[in-house]
Amino acid sequence: MKKDLHPENYRLVAFKDMSNGDVFVTRSTANTKETLEVDGVEYPLIKLEISRTSHPFYTGKSKLVDTAGRIDKFKNKYAKFKK
Repeated sequence: MKKDLHPENYRLVAFKDMSNGDVFVTRSTANTKETLEVDGVEYPLIKLEISRTSHPFYTGKSKLVDTAGRIDKFKNKYAKFKK
């Protein structure tokens, strides 16, 4: 194997799913300036949009997120083709 291929600065980091508040701690090399206290220990914090606890594939629940009214724009645009 090649020497010095993998980073050496692995440390415990808290990842927080911002959609449901779930927090899990694992090892990472990601840089961050924020911290979070978990079980009395302070960890660097990485914020996530989606994780295993909120992803529709893992939860079995589909969630439709309509940003900027895209679905309404689509329906209005193609309403004239309805029979």
